[in-house]
Formats: sequence, structure tokens, C-alpha cells
Amino acid sequence: MPATQSTIVTTEGEGTMEIFSLPSDTDFLLTLLTDIFENYWDKIHFGPHVQGAVWEIRAPAKPERINLLDGYLTVDFGHWHFHLCIGFNKGTHRNPTSDTLAKHRCTARVELYRRLRDDGKPSSWGLRLFNGADEQQMTVFLPNPYLTIEQKVLKEPNFDHLEMWDHLRSTYLGLAPDPLDRQPSKQLCG
Repeated sequence: MPATQSTIVTTEGEGTMEIFSLPSDTDFLLTLLTDIFENYWDKIHFGPHVQGAVWEIRAPAKPERINLLDGYLTVDFGHWHFHLCIGFNKGTHRNPTSDTLAKHRCTARVELYRRLRDDGKPSSWGLRLFNGADEQQMTVFLPNPYLTIEQKVLKEPNFDHLEMWDHLRSTYLGLAPDPLDRQPSKQLCG
């Protein structure tokens, strides 16, 4: 179980976030990502979230296949799929991957996060993965009590939407639900 100490970071464009670090080894990531995409595929949005671009993709169905080959996790939804390098990538005999490139590609930093408003109350929850060059690979946007699954603002928060966040905290950090997550704010999102 990883350390459960969190870190507060404030960055331009992201605001204030509370970060909970997770392991980045292949076995852990395969378990975590399989859990998320097999059990919560219909409750999440995911994709890259970098300065200047945010992709909030919703899966069309439960994945038909999740597997690992040469360091790459493949999540296959039938008509489309994605690959994410979570382990050491060797390449092929004819085109081997250098150690430098393999380290660059592979997930090196993983974190659960919650974005904090000016009043200190959370406004969004997620999981982020970064490669060995500290480039973001993917964000998984978790269900938000202030939004519907279609991303429409709710009149009143629905804190049942935090079930996945509570599951991830409990399973992968050993933490109980935090009452802070259920303190409504007059600021709805952001």
C-alpha cells in the first residue's frame, strides 16, 4: 500500500490540487486500470489533459479486451482502442527500443487528485499518469457530484457520484471516505 500522505500543489492553469501518489510499477497499473475500465467504464471520461487541450472521451461499452503486450496496455472497445505504455517496451528484434526511449515512454508517475476551490473544498476528482519525461499520458476524470455523466451541472450535488473515488482511495491508498469531499460549496465547478 503506498504512503497516504498527500501533497498540495498550485500551478498556473491547474489551480490548487491535492495529490495522492500511487505506485507506477506495471503490475499495480495493470490492476488499477483494469479495475477502472472493467468496472467503471460507464461512469468516467478519459483522455489527455494538457495545456491547450482536454479530451474527455466516454467509452461506448465495456471493453471487449484489456491486455498487456511489450509494456503496452491495450484497452479495446471494439470499434476503437487505445494503447498506454505502463511497462518496459523492448520493441521488436528488427526495431528494438533503446533503454532511453523505453524509460521515456513508460509510466513513471501516477496520482489520484482532487482539485480544490478557493474555499478549500474539492470540485473535481481524477487519476493522472505521466511518462518518464513527465509528460502527461492520460487523465481519468472521475464522476463528479456537481455534474451528470453527460457533464450537465446538477441543481444540487449528488454525493453518490463519489463512490468510485471512495473505492479507489480505499483500495489503492487504504483511506476511508473523507468528509471534506461531501462539503458542498456555493461554487459549483472549477
